[in-house]
Amino acid sequence: MSKRAVLEVIALDTEDAIAAQAGGADRLELVTDMAADGLTPTVATVTAIRAAVDISVRVMLRLSDGFAAGEVAQVARAARELRAAGADEFVLGFLDAGGEVDLGAVERVVAALDGCRWTFHRAIDHAADRDALRKQLADLPGLDTYLTAGSAAGVDEGLPVLLAEAARVGEPGYEQQLLVGGGLRLEHVPGLRAAGIDAFHIGGAARPDGWESPVSAEAVREWRRVVDEVRD
Repeated sequence: MSKRAVLEVIALDTEDAIAAQAGGADRLELVTDMAADGLTPTVATVTAIRAAVDISVRVMLRLSDGFAAGEVAQVARAARELRAAGADEFVLGFLDAGGEVDLGAVERVVAALDGCRWTFHRAIDHAADRDALRKQLADLPGLDTYLTAGSAAGVDEGLPVLLAEAARVGEPGYEQQLLVGGGLRLEHVPGLRAAGIDAFHIGGAARPDGWESPVSAEAVREWRRVVDEVRD
């Protein structure tokens, strides 16, 4: 029997969260301001969504566009405030100007999470050296997922990288789950599942009418059907 794949949906508010859960999502990535590619939501939004749904919620820790950490103390403070509001899973990732992982910033924010599980997001797709980044982060507490398209240009370009990394799962630096997202389409899913990838992340694909419209439960339901199809 095939393992049920994880389906994560970007949510901006309670309406999105309820629709995503109704469609069969396993987890939400909670953000605000998609014009900046997803920033940290308010405590009030986190509180409302935790009350509205009972699936897992990963909360973005990112205060400005781009992958620089900015004021790390502010990011860490936001993490503590969100934890106090009930958040217990997070999303983060910081690079320096040369495209190397900003290990100091990541470590300071992770310390504020105090063991919570977290995803290193698509900053990995913009890193100068993906393999080095993974190995530098390998021992940080709570890191269990990489959100990646395999390429900054999206899944179409990143498929060879995704398949190669899927084949390395379990090696040092490759113990974490691959969560594929970023230009992901339904037709990508069968091949990725066949390679052993079992986690998928959608944003715009859950909103057939665009980002100005809420998540469509029916669209999520179609993704749920496809990712649950039994592999050959």
